[in-house]
Amino acid sequence: MALFMSQFSYDKDTWNQLTENPEDRRDAIEPLLESLGCRLVAVYYAFGDYDGVVIFEAPDGVTAAAAVIAAIKPGHVSSVKTTRLLTVDEMQDALAKTKIVAEQTSYDRPGGSG
Repeated sequence: MALFMSQFSYDKDTWNQLTENPEDRRDAIEPLLESLGCRLVAVYYAFGDYDGVVIFEAPDGVTAAAAVIAAIKPGHVSSVKTTRLLTVDEMQDALAKTKIVAEQTSYDRPGGSG
């Protein structure tokens, strides 16, 4: 399965609700993901541009998109950014394929001398 990272920010009302009634959001996220054939890997809260991160596995990009849309549909998230993650082994495979392409083609940067 493919690995994805969704960074999210809660809106002000959600932070107010969580302050009044703290809850472990993994209890809501995990069954949602599992219903789509995905697997929750980790949930972290963060300082910075986003309030938290959900790392999950999905069978494909369409399923990952469906999971993210379903998760933000209630309207408690003010922003979300999802990124496809590659394992070290996947990146090694990508680099090997890149080397083959570079050896077999003359693709160059715009304005380059191909």
